[in-house]
Amino acid sequence: MAFDIDKYARTSVAVNWEDLDFEQFRSNPLPEESLRSLSYMCDIEYHTVCYLRDMLVTPSHKDPEVNAFMTMWNREEFWHGEALAAVLKMHDIVIDFDQLKAKRLKLGWKDRLDPVKQSVLSNLVGKDFMAVHMIWGAANEWSAVAAYNRLADLEGHPVLADLLKRIAKQEARHVAFYATQARARLDGNKKAQTLARFALRKFWGPVGSGVMPDSEVTHVMGHLFEGADGRQAAAVIDSHVAKMPGMNGLTIVQDALDARGIAA
Repeated sequence: MAFDIDKYARTSVAVNWEDLDFEQFRSNPLPEESLRSLSYMCDIEYHTVCYLRDMLVTPSHKDPEVNAFMTMWNREEFWHGEALAAVLKMHDIVIDFDQLKAKRLKLGWKDRLDPVKQSVLSNLVGKDFMAVHMIWGAANEWSAVAAYNRLADLEGHPVLADLLKRIAKQEARHVAFYATQARARLDGNKKAQTLARFALRKFWGPVGSGVMPDSEVTHVMGHLFEGADGRQAAAVIDSHVAKMPGMNGLTIVQDALDARGIAA
């Protein structure tokens, strides 16, 4: 089924949290490990502006549907960061978007993914690059949906769970776009499949890898995906990726958990 980019653009709105009783966080605060994971998620959501900046100089920006989606996607991810920052503020943890953006822009997505740039992007042009971009984005968004739902279920805080489910619902629309685009660009294109498979197998890491300290990446992955239920959630993400043309057998999320020593 085709993704309706016009409908998506018309219905793109900020995630709403004004109706939620955030004062409950004062009487029923979140534990340290959950706040640590939320801080990580907030940082990554705010970081989207840097990812968008670097994508604008790639072939992806020439596609009108991709360009329209990324504009709205960037706004929605910023609002997710704002919502998470509001939760953290109730716990006296302040994350300032302007300071974070300045810090991240100095780093740059290309610099952080230099191995990908050197080994893959230099060999890609036009639609073949876009196929890699789309499957990479799909893998990240499937991961985001799983992460928000896992934290909502693990924590059990009624206000937090409600907010995270709302964010996950918007992330699911992002999944729909990336997956639709990836499937169309990979289907029947052996070169794109080979490049995408190589990029995912060799260079994909948990969302935030290379941006956040490695200790924080390991904490979040362990917090959300350790144990039988966590591994099952990871396996579901991998199954989505493996169903894409030419991606059968890939287990990138479970491989990342194994590499970090996170118990099943």
